[in-house]
Amino acid sequence: MATLEESFPRGGTRKIHKSEKAFQQSVEQDNLFDISTEEKSTKRKKSQKGPAKTKKLKIEKRESSKSVREKFEILSVESLCEGMRILGCVKEVNELELVISLPNGLRGFVQATEICDAYTKKLNEQVAQEEPLKDLLQLPELFSPGMLVRCVVSSVGITERGKRSVKLSLNPKNVNRVLSAEALKPGMLLTGTVSSLEDHGYLVDIGVEGTRAFLPLPKAQEYIRQKNKGAKLKVGQYLNCVIEEVKGNGGVVSLSVGHAEVSTAIATEEQNWTLNNLLPGLVVKAQVQKVTPHGLRLNFLTFFTGLVDFMHLDPKKAGTYFSNQAVRACILCVHPRTRVVRLSLRPIFLQPGRPLTRLSCQHLGAVLDDVPVQGFFNKAGAIFRLKDGILAYARLSHLSDSKNTFKPESFKPGNTHKCRIIDYSQMDELALLSLRTSIIEAQYLSYHDIKPGAVVKGTVLTIKPYGMLLKVGQHIRGLVPAMHLADILIKNPEKKYHAGDEVKCRVLLCDSEDKKLMMTLKKTLVESKLPAITCYADAKPGLQTHGFIIRVKDYGCIVKFYNDVQGLVPKHELSAEYIPDPERVFYTGQVVKVVVLNCEPSKERMLLSFKLLSDPELQKEPAGHSQKKGRVINVGQLVDVKVLEKTKDGLEVTILPYNIPAFLPTPHLSDHVANGPLLYHWLQAGDTLHRVLCLSRSEGHILLCRKPALVSTVEGGQDPKNFSEIHPGMLLIGFVKSIKDYGVFIQFPSGLSGLAPKAIMSDKFVTSTSDHFVEGQTVVAKVTNVDEEKQRMLLSLRLSDCALGDLAATSLLLLSQCLEELQGVRSLMRSRDSVLIQTLAEMTAGMVLDLVVQEVLEDGSVLFSGGPVPGLVLRASKYHRAGQEVESGQKKKAVILNVDMLTLEVHVSLHQDLVNRKAKKLKKDSEHQAIVQHLEESFAVASLVETGHLAAFSLTSHLNDTFRFDSEKLHIGQGVSLTLKTTEPGVTGLLLAVEGPAAKRTMRQTRKDSETVDEDEEVDPALAVGTVKKHTLSIGDMVTGTVKSIKPTHVVVTLEDGVIGCIHASHILDDVPEGISPTTKLKVGKTVTARVIGGRDMKTYKFLPISHPRFLRTIPELSVRPSELEDGHTALNSHSVSRMEKIKQYQAGQTVTCFLKKYNVVKKWLEVELAPDIRGRIPLLLMSLSFKVLKHPDKKFQIGQALRATVVGPDSSKAFLCLSLIGPHKLEKGEVAMGRVAKVTPNEGLTVSFPFGKIGRVSIFHVNDSYSETPLEDFIPQKVVRCYVLSTEDEVLTLSLRSSRTNPETKSKIEDPEINSIRDIKKGHLLRGYVRSVQPDGVLVGLGPSVVGLAQYPHVSQCSPSKKTLYNKYLPEGKLLTAKILSVNHQKNLVELSFLPSDTGKPDVLSASMELPLSKQEERKIEAKERDQKGEEKNQKRKEKKNQKGQAAAARLPSKEKTQGKRELQTPVSEQERVNKKAKKAGPSEEDDSGMEVYYREGEEAMEEMDMLPKEKPPKPAEAPRLQLPSGFAWNVGLDSLTPALPPRGESSDSEEDEKPHQATKKKSKKERDLEKQKAEKELSRVEEALMDPRRQPESADDFDRLVLSSPNSSILWLQYMAFHLQATEIEKARAVAERALKTISFREEQEKLNVWVALLNLENMYGSQESLNKVFERAVQYNEPLKVYLHLADIYTKSEKLQEAGELYNRMLKRFRQEKAVWIKYGAFLLRRSQAGASHRVLQRALECLPSKEHVDVITKFAQLEFQLGDAERAKAIFENTLSTYPKRTDVWSVYIDMTIKHGSQKEVRDIFERVIHLSLAPKRMKFFFKRYLDYEKQHGTEKDVQAVKAKALEYVEAKSSVLEE
Repeated sequence: MATLEESFPRGGTRKIHKSEKAFQQSVEQDNLFDISTEEKSTKRKKSQKGPAKTKKLKIEKRESSKSVREKFEILSVESLCEGMRILGCVKEVNELELVISLPNGLRGFVQATEICDAYTKKLNEQVAQEEPLKDLLQLPELFSPGMLVRCVVSSVGITERGKRSVKLSLNPKNVNRVLSAEALKPGMLLTGTVSSLEDHGYLVDIGVEGTRAFLPLPKAQEYIRQKNKGAKLKVGQYLNCVIEEVKGNGGVVSLSVGHAEVSTAIATEEQNWTLNNLLPGLVVKAQVQKVTPHGLRLNFLTFFTGLVDFMHLDPKKAGTYFSNQAVRACILCVHPRTRVVRLSLRPIFLQPGRPLTRLSCQHLGAVLDDVPVQGFFNKAGAIFRLKDGILAYARLSHLSDSKNTFKPESFKPGNTHKCRIIDYSQMDELALLSLRTSIIEAQYLSYHDIKPGAVVKGTVLTIKPYGMLLKVGQHIRGLVPAMHLADILIKNPEKKYHAGDEVKCRVLLCDSEDKKLMMTLKKTLVESKLPAITCYADAKPGLQTHGFIIRVKDYGCIVKFYNDVQGLVPKHELSAEYIPDPERVFYTGQVVKVVVLNCEPSKERMLLSFKLLSDPELQKEPAGHSQKKGRVINVGQLVDVKVLEKTKDGLEVTILPYNIPAFLPTPHLSDHVANGPLLYHWLQAGDTLHRVLCLSRSEGHILLCRKPALVSTVEGGQDPKNFSEIHPGMLLIGFVKSIKDYGVFIQFPSGLSGLAPKAIMSDKFVTSTSDHFVEGQTVVAKVTNVDEEKQRMLLSLRLSDCALGDLAATSLLLLSQCLEELQGVRSLMRSRDSVLIQTLAEMTAGMVLDLVVQEVLEDGSVLFSGGPVPGLVLRASKYHRAGQEVESGQKKKAVILNVDMLTLEVHVSLHQDLVNRKAKKLKKDSEHQAIVQHLEESFAVASLVETGHLAAFSLTSHLNDTFRFDSEKLHIGQGVSLTLKTTEPGVTGLLLAVEGPAAKRTMRQTRKDSETVDEDEEVDPALAVGTVKKHTLSIGDMVTGTVKSIKPTHVVVTLEDGVIGCIHASHILDDVPEGISPTTKLKVGKTVTARVIGGRDMKTYKFLPISHPRFLRTIPELSVRPSELEDGHTALNSHSVSRMEKIKQYQAGQTVTCFLKKYNVVKKWLEVELAPDIRGRIPLLLMSLSFKVLKHPDKKFQIGQALRATVVGPDSSKAFLCLSLIGPHKLEKGEVAMGRVAKVTPNEGLTVSFPFGKIGRVSIFHVNDSYSETPLEDFIPQKVVRCYVLSTEDEVLTLSLRSSRTNPETKSKIEDPEINSIRDIKKGHLLRGYVRSVQPDGVLVGLGPSVVGLAQYPHVSQCSPSKKTLYNKYLPEGKLLTAKILSVNHQKNLVELSFLPSDTGKPDVLSASMELPLSKQEERKIEAKERDQKGEEKNQKRKEKKNQKGQAAAARLPSKEKTQGKRELQTPVSEQERVNKKAKKAGPSEEDDSGMEVYYREGEEAMEEMDMLPKEKPPKPAEAPRLQLPSGFAWNVGLDSLTPALPPRGESSDSEEDEKPHQATKKKSKKERDLEKQKAEKELSRVEEALMDPRRQPESADDFDRLVLSSPNSSILWLQYMAFHLQATEIEKARAVAERALKTISFREEQEKLNVWVALLNLENMYGSQESLNKVFERAVQYNEPLKVYLHLADIYTKSEKLQEAGELYNRMLKRFRQEKAVWIKYGAFLLRRSQAGASHRVLQRALECLPSKEHVDVITKFAQLEFQLGDAERAKAIFENTLSTYPKRTDVWSVYIDMTIKHGSQKEVRDIFERVIHLSLAPKRMKFFFKRYLDYEKQHGTEKDVQAVKAKALEYVEAKSSVLEE
């Protein structure tokens, strides 16, 4: 009251001083929320406005102050009334009820029937059906704690205990009842629930009568993806939605649930809200009308006022509010009668749709001492401040034990009290406290605190027939059932117990969810000291405890314990004597002491006994009993067992066939220590183990052993049965029984045991016995001493004493045994259901996998995905990364080293010599150098240096050989000498080997600096010293030190006490000018004052928070920035934040200052640092636009220099920023950028690559401003070029290298202007261009990238030879010519040219090329050649153009099926194929002669060429056309279309022979002899010239050898060479040429090599056996991308009609490449070609199951296309229709559908599809595309009327669009 009196004085007689006035307005808030210095200024503002307010206060009367007080009272249950709309937060979600937290610490309940009508209807259906409905979600799936909901109070009742209970409803019909359809306006934020799912969206129940609310699917997608984890919305789902559109006067509304729309929705005056229909949860803009100590009064929506109580002020702004301040507020509740509106200013409520994040208080139930009062409020309660600064609230009723003892004066600010946290109010973000003594002292606060088996005190409330009710805590009631009121059943409990009695009881069951507590008062149970069983896992065999009988049956008693755990005492375990009728002896409720015999927690079954083993009389019986049972089993006997269950230490088994229980410990499963746990892990109940040894039997307990060494010893009869058989010097095999400090005890199969003392345990010095051996380990022992009297023996375990013969043989035996066991584990794994485990079982060392990099971890290791099955963990350690730079998403080939069958991890390596193993025959017992690649406990995997094969060798050469000093241990990367024992990898994938002497080991080579520069932090040696010293510095401390050394990016400082600190270059100056090196500002020896801003951990290089225990051992990071020394400082605390997250704070395009650390010569980037913990890289191409700088970046940039760089983005592989020194890296039209030449394509241009994977193309016309004969001569791959971006329309950029574009300021002379379209050409222009091809009607010349001109033959040359072949010869593709434009036809896109000297002023193109007029003899030769080659030449001319691009074009072909195809070209091209089309023969008769494949463009060009083929007669079948090569083997690429310059040799030799007789008969004169000599010399020089002519066709093996020497990487030459041999049926020679090619062609030329492999496969398919083909295929798969090889072989099989083999191969591919859609599509096409439509449909289904969902649409579309082309057109249409109904906006699918329908359908069908497309709701750009296509179609196939109709529809669409935009 005191505080209120000050705020509102009675009568107003005393004058109030100015300062008092100001103080009164803010003092209450200050006390309450303890605001810091910031409020001083606001107080001043208020004091200026003070007088006006104080006048008001004087005038106000007591009544008004009273009403203010009343209004500002916080909500209580009494103030709630029916119909009140209120905002709440879901606190708990139960099965049929929600608990809702309401403002001011209140709470209410929502029944499941109050969610919405649709949900209630579904619930009723479920009840009627008596089984769960599939599409009905339970409340916990619909609601989650923290969700804000709008409720309406449906009733406020009183419970049985006299407490008020608030019942709420979420039903939109009740919440939004106050709204009418007419009142709905766009922008309104409402809540609703999903009532049904329709085709195009959801119907949402918003509870407004006469309104249908619809949520379209596109609007719901974002919400479904972000908030609903991708699942569709279900009936009853609660949504916050914004009205997007209102139609029909509110009859239909369209909704949106997008996060952006909902979170920014604000209620405005335009929406016409009234006090009647104002809803809680609306956010409004408001003005502060009045500030009072209890809260604020606000004015909002112009006409309304509302209250904000002190709990709902913004905690950050409390105490700073002033009149007329503009604020945003959320409506909390509206009272229907008084119309009082309460609001909240808490920021969490101002973003609708966001759930509350803080849901509970971590110290719930904690008792706190000395908690200070922050403020006291009459009729409300008190606010306290907890230690961590959090505010807590205690309601008035909780401030004292009763009203009488309440003293307001004890709650002045600053007073302290003892209290307890009893709850947390989510809506107020306050912990709720109680000061009541009864609550503070209560043992339990909630049901959660009570655990079964606990002893508790309670007070008797009442006694009922079913039991006694007890009060255990403030709100905790429990029941003691009638059976549990005493040890025996009592008839009149009311005589023993009275209300108010305090009793001690024990908890039987406590269910906190259902608030159910059951207890017992049975004295024996309450006071029992035996362990209580509260879960089945507690029940260990042999455990004794107390329980009570709940049922007595004929077969025994059921005994119950705590927490509903119960077990069975079988009849024979009830007593030592037989009990015929248990019901007479035992009764329900009887307390009994039992012993656990057996328990199966998984099945919740337990067997008990009343026969306690501690009773000596009872002990005899079970032993005898088991002896009877176990009589059939003897120690040393071998038995088969079946696994029953696993226990912690081993396997519970049953011996077959007698079903006798026994135990097999884990260490006894194997001789190898590591294999025991592995076998235990994979064995499961039901598995059978054979040949298991019975080790011992005592008291019915049979112990078994499965160690092969012990089993074979017993089988061979080598184990002594008693002491008399043991003599010193004997070697025995046993196992370690126990380990002591003085030695180890060894037990043998017969049960005898001995001691191996520490002294003779090992040849090595023994520090600790447990280091050398483990319990259960198999060992070989030598008897040294026997004492028969005492039955003791001493043993030696030294290797020198216990040698078993040749070490190498033992080592190999141990290795093969270990690997055999691992194979056994694999067979266990194969029997599991999991596909992942089955796949792991099939994976063996040495397999090569195609993987995708998933993540690079901080330790440098790499995680991969993309294995054969999802979820597979594949890892390459940092060593096995092989120094490669890897990035996420990158594809890599890796080889498996080992499969860890316990952790289910696959260890792989990226080392190239392992991935690409060499095929070399290995000899047994040969010695090889190897490198250790992987270490297991008992063996290692190494790779042979010569071949890369993986070999395993045992790490031990003896069972006792288990201890290694650190110096003896092997390390990964170390070199070893191995002797091979097998030459072929077995099922394990590994060769078996034995390690040579340790002296031959070599240490691991350290990688060169250049290879490791990228990853690790380089540690300054000066810093490494400082790690030893501890320091007591904390962040923010000022320190003084001396500069010790200066590095490029940091300065090392020695602080007091010798602590070493570090100052980074970024923390020296506030403003760093570009180009300077900040570290040079500090000099060595100079004293500096710095501030500590962080501590770097030397192990992890992370900056640790000061609270971290290792902070004392960090290197202090310092700052000498003037700004940080003066005031605020930064704290580098990035311990919990990953590098990636830190880098996210940098936006692309942001300019930053960085400091150069070094230039990485290998990776060609600058390494820079932005801050001590943020690093970056600047790739070479982003350093400069100057070639001079890029040539020598190390000269341009100085280490330590400050650079101003632009952020491009994070480096994908690691947490580095990628930076640029040339501004943002935007490859947009008009930009100039640096790139690298990726590929040079003759006669076409260049392919250029840019950073981040962008690719561009440069046309031959854009290489230079002046054309040359060899424009691409200066360009080689990897050359850096400056490019101008001409176009970015396609994925591949269009570029120009012309200096007029890249350097316009140089104004260089443009000799050949750019010609980008036909419009750039004018009649009469003189232009230069490159010859494209020679056509029947003239010569085609390229004038620009897309402009081609035609020079008709009369305009080509004055010579005009009659033979067109001469044009081919003297105007080759790519020849530079000058031409004059004769005419330009824009409509037909035709350009006519002339090359005549009279037009161009240049020499005649033909006479200039030919040099001499043609002799008749040469013309005759050419004519002869022409007859043979005419068609072939034409064909190859085209092919040459394409094939000169390398095989890249071939690789692209399948993806462009419309314009390009793939065929085999016969060589020579004969008519046979076309003439005999119908009479096709199976088998290789259709194949080309060489078995090679050539790809070429199909379509119009191909058709023209076919027409031009010569009309030769087909050869007769007997002529074996396969080997006919009339003109040698004429392939392409410069060797095909040229006639040889040499005359046929036959002719010349004939003429020589003719002349011989003349020489004999007639003597020649000197003149004649001279003439002859000159003639011979001329002939010789002509022959030499011809041999040097590059255009000459090779005619012999020698010619080919010369050619392949000059072009070793040209696969075309090698294929010609092979064909040359095949022509002569020299198959072996052709094979040898292929093998030579594979060895000769550079490994970088992957495509060239693949061509040879494909040719070799073709050759083997035609001329070889299936076996030879398989061998070539396996090799090809190893050396190439497997998928490509598989696809090529499948094509080969298909073309040679080997359909069965093709089918089998496709099935193999589907298993291996199931993630590759190309394989599925190819297989589908294969099946359809064979008319197997049904199988093709099944393949599609399988494909959709295996492929990721993003690929589904493409695959379905491809199959539909195949159906159109090869199968059933109707099915194809059905597939398209189905796809488009699911993805209506996939324009690519529509486009393909239209194409297919145009080709295969009727005009009506095509028009129907176009009509549907143009009525879709797509982007205008896409709509334009379809309208254009429609128009083109109608122009081609329709009438003028149809064309006009399309134009009208397009116009209509445009008008509709523009009208929408205007509105």
